[in-house]
Amino acid sequence: MVATLGAEDEGLRIVEGLYPSVAFLARGNVLSISGPSAVVPRIMHLMEEARGMVARHTTMNAAVWEQLATMLKARPETSVVDILTQDILSSRGRTIRPKTLNQKSYVDAIDRNTVVFGIGPAGTGKTYLAMAKAVQALQRKDVSRIILTRPAVEAGERLGFLPGTLNDKIDPYLRPLYDALHDMMDPETIPRLMAAGTIEVAPLAYMRGRTLNDAFIILDEAQNTTPEQMKMFLTRLGFGSKIVVTGDITQVDLPVGTRSGLRVVEEILLDVDDISFSILDATDVVRHRLVGAIVSAYNDWDEAHDTLVSPQTAAGDAHTRSTPNHQHVAAAHPNSKDHHSR
Repeated sequence: MVATLGAEDEGLRIVEGLYPSVAFLARGNVLSISGPSAVVPRIMHLMEEARGMVARHTTMNAAVWEQLATMLKARPETSVVDILTQDILSSRGRTIRPKTLNQKSYVDAIDRNTVVFGIGPAGTGKTYLAMAKAVQALQRKDVSRIILTRPAVEAGERLGFLPGTLNDKIDPYLRPLYDALHDMMDPETIPRLMAAGTIEVAPLAYMRGRTLNDAFIILDEAQNTTPEQMKMFLTRLGFGSKIVVTGDITQVDLPVGTRSGLRVVEEILLDVDDISFSILDATDVVRHRLVGAIVSAYNDWDEAHDTLVSPQTAAGDAHTRSTPNHQHVAAAHPNSKDHHSR
């Protein structure tokens, strides 16, 4: 009971918050549940899933309980033990595993397909899980090297001239990839592997003209590629290689009027065999709980305000709607000549 409900029954407190109409009483090794007949069986299933996770040596802290309870409230009949206990990689006492149903589908798609697109908002683990699969493939000798790349596009800012060597200039754009790599490998071995070419981190422009064989290749922040850059990158695929492309189509930093390669690629490649598109959403956010709430709030705001956009504006700017530096113009009132922008 202690291992399942956690210290001071913190797991039970989380479940109580999700099901306010149900009463819980924990005494010794007995948990009594009373409430609506349609709800109590769901909670019993939830508790059985939690016990199954404890049996597989999962520590049931508050974060794990929130994931488990949220997943089962959305899909009551699902068995999530296999999902939340599927280890991808263990490093320095930390275990990396999918934490939602969509993340599990994403990881499975990487196993089954040569090219996978992971599309979703910030915090959904799309890049982190791809990195974990890349390190796993290298450790298993499925590939001989890992290649990590992303476009060097400023996020809505103009940084001006950057001093230093070329590596110094591009390093800030690639820093998130380095951070993930340091979480998954011994930091002392990373410089050696990079010097040997086993791990390569480079801007997207460096990919042109290359054929990448026997490699696990990750393109991050792909929403900031143009359609031409996306085509160039995908055609670098060589024998024995796997490509994972990750990005968030709601955070495009390209200049106004420039189409995102990630936005159009699904229309082009959707029916091509051995290519998979995995979509993650706010329910898959595994950062601080507020990140998911922020993503959902922004989505709701966008949907509400999109209805105010005039047909002429919507038709002309549909391909740049997510670009942060542009404006939408909408009528303040059906009979008014004044306009406001967002």
